Amino acid sequence: MKEAEQPFQFVTAPFLSRICNQVAYNLLDFRDCLDHASDASIFHHTFQSLGRNHFLTEGFSNDFAQWVLASLNRARLAERLGGIDIRDYVSIAELRADLLRMVDEFCERRPNDAQLSAFEPFHFCEAVEVTAPLDLAARNLLEFRNCTMRLSHASFYHHWIASRLRLQLKTNDFSNWLKDGLGLAELARRADRIDIYTNTLDSARLEMMGFIDEELSHDRN
Repeated sequence: MKEAEQPFQFVTAPFLSRICNQVAYNLLDFRDCLDHASDASIFHHTFQSLGRNHFLTEGFSNDFAQWVLASLNRARLAERLGGIDIRDYVSIAELRADLLRMVDEFCERRPNDAQLSAFEPFHFCEAVEVTAPLDLAARNLLEFRNCTMRLSHASFYHHWIASRLRLQLKTNDFSNWLKDGLGLAELARRADRIDIYTNTLDSARLEMMGFIDEELSHDRN
């Protein structure tokens, strides 16, 4: 069984959330807050909201879309905001620009709706992530499988979803190591294509384990 020169070091990554001083009472407020919110706040309401809502298999995974639907009752805009795929982004600036464009287009088409008060205001928040190495590291595929099965939701989310921005690549920590560390490009591709929206973190992990087990069975044969 091939071993990587550099082991995969698993980490834990809890985060602390805090409420910012930006509050949106209507869509115009929301647009202004979105423009001036910190990168950490945009990340919190898109990337991190996907991790917080890991148990959901339907509905909107980002906080912005959920608020536009629940508090403004603007289903079409909510669908557009909720349709953003975070796998397409390697920077918060690009993500923010697309969110602003969607809101601007709606406000221009329906200026009266943009001033309607929401049922509940939107409080922008941000989170500080603290990473620490776990006593888990893998040099081969079997070790990687066993370690991954032991991860908490927070650790799995950190390596599988949040890592996309850190790597500045449209991939994740797991696929990056499988490809570059073990030379398993096809396995890396299959793992990266697991749908992060229709799966929970648990079901995504099980799907990945299925792909790894197939690869391991090939090695035995």
